[in-house]
Amino acid sequence: MTIGICSVELYLPGINSLKQKRSIINSIKTKTRKHFNVSISEVNYSEKWQRSTLGIVGVSNNGKLLESSFKKILNNIHQKRGVEIINYKIEVKNGIQAKKGEFSYNGDNF
Repeated sequence: MTIGICSVELYLPGINSLKQKRSIINSIKTKTRKHFNVSISEVNYSEKWQRSTLGIVGVSNNGKLLESSFKKILNNIHQKRGVEIINYKIEVKNGIQAKKGEFSYNGDNF
């Protein structure tokens, strides 16, 4: 199993309210989920009008395919009008395996 994590820091010039920002961010999140089958969430700067950091996570059996998907996602974000990518980081972890029947339990009741 391969797990990939992508962090994307965005600058949104010309945004004058959280409502405008959320409209743009929600559009990015919806399109990214639909086209790439990944999880995506705003993970930082949620109350700042012109800044955002998105966290994107994907799981695959092919690390190169996952990395390629992240690069396509970044390209789609880059092409969105009114959005600038300040910084990004991609991490792909290969060979993650759990032993059969292994799980984690913190002691809380179900």
